[in-house]
Amino acid sequence: MMDNVILKTAFNFSGQTGFYKGKVRDVYSINDNILVMVATDRISAFDVVLPKAIPYKGQVLNQIASRFLDLTADICPNWKIATPDPMVTVGHKCEPFAVEMIVRGYLTGSSWRTYKSGQHVICGVTIPEGMREHQKFPQPIITPTTKAAEGHDEDISKEEIISRGIVSAEDYAILEQYAMQLFQRGTEIAARQGLILVDTKYEFGKKDGKIYLIDEIHTPDSSRYFYADGYQERFDKGEAQKQLSKEFVREWLMENGFQGKEGQQVPEMTEEKVNSISDRYIELYEHITGETFIKEDTSNVLKRVEDNVRACLAELGKR
Repeated sequence: MMDNVILKTAFNFSGQTGFYKGKVRDVYSINDNILVMVATDRISAFDVVLPKAIPYKGQVLNQIASRFLDLTADICPNWKIATPDPMVTVGHKCEPFAVEMIVRGYLTGSSWRTYKSGQHVICGVTIPEGMREHQKFPQPIITPTTKAAEGHDEDISKEEIISRGIVSAEDYAILEQYAMQLFQRGTEIAARQGLILVDTKYEFGKKDGKIYLIDEIHTPDSSRYFYADGYQERFDKGEAQKQLSKEFVREWLMENGFQGKEGQQVPEMTEEKVNSISDRYIELYEHITGETFIKEDTSNVLKRVEDNVRACLAELGKR
């Protein structure tokens, strides 16, 4: 059995001023201006954290996000300062905007379900008549959601965000511009890998009056990808698209009667199932980046992470 995974952390770093446990990440505040974000091996679906950790999942997500932060740094400033460990990003602590910018290039997932129900205006955006599932939009659209502290995020329109004072009109214009440019770059990078970036979410924050891209970017947890090869043929036949995302985990749970609803039990996560999910995440990494995944030594993963972060913070303290 593989025990060398991170299900939870309980570090105590020098200058630590706060700790936040997200669904899959543990976030440490240092001196109220630096964040240490540990991508654990926890996995969530339907807003529920599953009981078993997935080997190398944290490394996969952190390394994809770190790579894309570097590949988009010319478009907008981002929060990353360093990646001291394959499972950790250290960066600027920003005041997050209470909205997520969801960019969609195709009518699929929740937007398709809403459209199919007869609602052709989504988050204030009018969707053309007569569209079909998985069809490409004439141009990408932004369907923002409010960032809920607990529970589900909720759809909201640009107009409502501005009128309710959640984000100022000036800042929203910048968020919109950045989101579209990032999506365009992500689309170009995906195309080189034979993939289609279908939809994704971006989160932004502010520090010293400047807007930064924060959190993860273009990972299989925050984005949906289709395989470009065969897309048109499947679309013409009305068939399901071949996807590259964590949708396969949701599908396995649904097949076993679990959708996160009250009274439902998470199906048993056998060692075989856990390892197969791990293999799929590694496959996602290699498809998205075009590089071979190198498994880090996990024989004492918690100590490795802690030592690497301490060394990084000591170095930053000297600056």
